[in-house]
Amino acid sequence: MNEYACIANVKLGRDVKLSKFINLYGCEVGDESKIGAFVEIQKNAVVGKRCKISSHTFICEGVTIEDNVFIGHGVMFINDSYPRATAVDGNLQTEADWKVERTLVKRGASVGSGSTILSNITIGENAIVGAGSVVTKDVAPHCIVAGNPARILRYIEQTVEVTK
Repeated sequence: MNEYACIANVKLGRDVKLSKFINLYGCEVGDESKIGAFVEIQKNAVVGKRCKISSHTFICEGVTIEDNVFIGHGVMFINDSYPRATAVDGNLQTEADWKVERTLVKRGASVGSGSTILSNITIGENAIVGAGSVVTKDVAPHCIVAGNPARILRYIEQTVEVTK
């Protein structure tokens, strides 16, 4: 590791490439994945094998990214539909005050730079999310979506995928 990375309690696969200025804790990163600069991956998040996570991306607790996924620059994942700073009693919230909402990015999907992915979402296999999109509902497999909120543009012709 280098002096510009904060890595604690992380399960790293074989041949993972890590850039400087990253913050990884309590997460898992699969074999041959590449993590760009200024990326944070929180506890209980999973990044699969042969993924590319581009710079300035935030992957929060509750996010699972399967194998062969591309995440563009500055992608933000959300894990709480109704975030609040304080509990009903007026005190700052703690982990006990909320439940993590899950997000799943399926194998081979691509998420364009600057996108925001809300919680309780599944992005289907080989789907493409256009740059700058706000994904508010599930994305079907082999589908291209874009916009705010993200809407279907078209479907991708399915091809045979080569795997290692």
